[in-house]
Amino acid sequence: MANLHIVREHHLGHTAARKIAYAWAEQAEAEFGMACTYEEGKAGDEVRFTRTGVHGTLQVSKTCFTLDATLGFLLGAFKDRIEAEIVKNLDALLASNPAAKKAPAKK
Repeated sequence: MANLHIVREHHLGHTAARKIAYAWAEQAEAEFGMACTYEEGKAGDEVRFTRTGVHGTLQVSKTCFTLDATLGFLLGAFKDRIEAEIVKNLDALLASNPAAKKAPAKK
């Protein structure tokens, strides 16, 4: 088994982060056949996702997305490729929201 751990910090706030997480879940269901459940919370939300050979969670807070997934034996062979696709999709969703970008550092 192979494990994925992906963290993306942002400056969206909880409401905007929730919208991106919903979009990510819809995309995971449509493109990868995942079954996703979304649980909203006061401090943060959790998207649970599963399909044959993979299961995991996407933790959503006002400052960060944390994805943890476990790949089964067969999908473990494609870990790098799967991780790259998840990163690409999540980064694209974050890039589509200008508030997600960090403010430039002050000198």
